[in-house]
Amino acid sequence: MELKEKQTSTKVYKAFIYVALIALAVTIVVPVAWVFMASIKQNSEFYGNPWALPLGFYWQNFVDAWNTAKMGEYMLNSVIVTILALLILLAVALPAAYCLSRFHFRGRRFFHVAFMAGLFINVNYIVVPIFLMLRDGDTFLKNVFGFSFLLNNLVVLAIVYAATALPFTIYLLSGYFATLPHDFEEAAYIDGAGYGRTMLHIIFPMAQPSIITIILFNFLSFWNEYIISMTLMNSATGGKTLPVGLLNLMQAQQSAAQYGTMYAGLVMVMLPTLILYICVQKKLIQGMTVGGLKG
Repeated sequence: MELKEKQTSTKVYKAFIYVALIALAVTIVVPVAWVFMASIKQNSEFYGNPWALPLGFYWQNFVDAWNTAKMGEYMLNSVIVTILALLILLAVALPAAYCLSRFHFRGRRFFHVAFMAGLFINVNYIVVPIFLMLRDGDTFLKNVFGFSFLLNNLVVLAIVYAATALPFTIYLLSGYFATLPHDFEEAAYIDGAGYGRTMLHIIFPMAQPSIITIILFNFLSFWNEYIISMTLMNSATGGKTLPVGLLNLMQAQQSAAQYGTMYAGLVMVMLPTLILYICVQKKLIQGMTVGGLKG
């Protein structure tokens, strides 16, 4: 009798979980599918039933968004900033996480606590101080050297992105590095390898799942970032990233009633991240679990 009750409660629980997951999937999939559907509609189709299927594939929306609305230029800026920020982040975070997790030295606890404290700082709260610091730096450079380059600079934006992502990245990597056995390092030291060579040729290949995870996670974060880019890239001449360009496109096309072009631009922003996440979601979740829980 008790066994039947347990089986019944288990079935009810599983049914509830499935219903909740299906409802969550519907709330995510339906809006995304609607945006893709709207991106290939002509403007006249938006004044009828919003759920009606498009009469055809109107690809001119993507052409107008890419050329006329400069979404191609914005996408190139996003690619440059994202790749550069990832390179800077890896160059700093990998050695830092390795040293914090594998060596004991004076001040190690201070650096560890400092990086962990950075996890509790919302980046959006410090955007204004960062902007003021860069603005004052530009003022100083202009007064002394006659030019300034800190604001409206893609390289500086990439450095800010990398700096704001350091706490979480070091936390994830150091947690994974701490789980690796020391035997391989000791064997490398016996063979005459130094700390740098051991780190590059022994530890980093062993930590590949965690490294792939932080690359993918930070790619999604940098690609979709809006507030920092809007604040630091405030020039009207260009240099905007894709999310900021999308906002400008939405404002311009709403006033011009060019809804198809607006949704085509939105698809351009979503499509790379959706494809990337679908391809690597298992490695992303697995790497985050291993690096975060075992550490």
